[in-house]
Amino acid sequence: MDKAYKTNSLSLFGAVAMGTGVMIGAGIFALTGQIAELAGDAFVWVFVAAAIATGFSAYSYVKLANAFPSAGGIAMFLEKAYGRTAVTASAGLLMAFSMVINESLVARTFGTYTAQLFGWQASPIIIPALGVGLILAALSVNLLGNRVVSFFSVFLALVKVVGIAALALAGFWAAQGLTVEPSSTPSEPSALGFLAALALGVLAFKGFTTITNSGGEIQDPHRNVGRAIILAILACVVVYIFVALAVGASLPIDAIVDAKDFALAEAARPTFGNAGRLVTILLAMLATASGLVASVFAVSRMLGMLTDMQLIPHRHFGMPGRIQTHMLVYTVVLAAILTVLFDLSRIAALGAMLYLVMDLAVHWGVLRHLRQTVGANPLIVVMAILIDLAVLAGLVAVKLEQDPVIVGIASTVIFSVYLFEVYFLKPRRAAEVRASHHHDDY
Repeated sequence: MDKAYKTNSLSLFGAVAMGTGVMIGAGIFALTGQIAELAGDAFVWVFVAAAIATGFSAYSYVKLANAFPSAGGIAMFLEKAYGRTAVTASAGLLMAFSMVINESLVARTFGTYTAQLFGWQASPIIIPALGVGLILAALSVNLLGNRVVSFFSVFLALVKVVGIAALALAGFWAAQGLTVEPSSTPSEPSALGFLAALALGVLAFKGFTTITNSGGEIQDPHRNVGRAIILAILACVVVYIFVALAVGASLPIDAIVDAKDFALAEAARPTFGNAGRLVTILLAMLATASGLVASVFAVSRMLGMLTDMQLIPHRHFGMPGRIQTHMLVYTVVLAAILTVLFDLSRIAALGAMLYLVMDLAVHWGVLRHLRQTVGANPLIVVMAILIDLAVLAGLVAVKLEQDPVIVGIASTVIFSVYLFEVYFLKPRRAAEVRASHHHDDY
């Protein structure tokens, strides 16, 4: 779709750096406190369990990417499994929506940490305003062209990954000398709470799908796509676990929950003082800014692919330029609306629900339609499906008790997207049937 996407243009190291850069970023700043709120004292183990769950999930994507390396990524995988049907279009849109929701999570996290820097956290307007400002800045960078996007996505991603890893390791080492007061209200995690936290943990790892979307550009993709995914996940789990250990060694659980949306910055204070808190905030700002630029580009690319496949409608609304440019505008408008309307907890829950439903569609497609074609082990795919179902059920059960509105919103989005695609694709399916009958007459 774009001349910038060249075969063999991305090395194994480049693919690992890209995937790691997308995964290690805003999610760890935004989700650590929320995971601790749901899982209590077991929150460190959530990251371990999330890595295992992601490993099972990644298996299907590795097999698909090995068999069908393509710049189309998930959209092309779904088409291979289900054809150009409402299921393919719906699952593709759910993936795109989950990525847009992640953008609002990133933007809201930027606003939360930036407000801490200037003492504006008490204002209900400042945080979403800062988030929307970052979204508009990301749009501007993307409009400057692929070279600028590449700089933000690769160079700044490397800086933030090294910075977060160094902060986590230094924080864990330095916190060993601290005496942390026990929580005033000890938290015993429930099984449902752990599963709900695990859903958010999986969300922190979902950036590995970026690697599958670049399968057509990676050198020797039949071997290196899978290697890149495995190496990126391993790098992330090491960093995440050390971040969680450092936070847990610096603050009691109730303090982590109180500072839920900016837990990492608060955890740096007992160990490194205000200087450490300042460095953490600056890292969060860098991580969110670079991550949002890359995410906006990726979403617009995926929506452009779905448009080219004639699976979603498109209107120019008088805008000049290419389809992907239009998709950039639509993406940032939707992300900005979500940033204003929802807080971090709701954004994270909604993103996790949509992503898990899409993930289930991918695994079922492999199990039902492509198992022999891609050489997948059915037991591993079934295990991935069962894990997704358990995690999704846990998250839905907890949110039905705590915030049933967000479950209703997620359900409405999923069913509305599917019904819309059935309606949108119905004339095309009818035309294909008529063409087939016409061909048979001859």
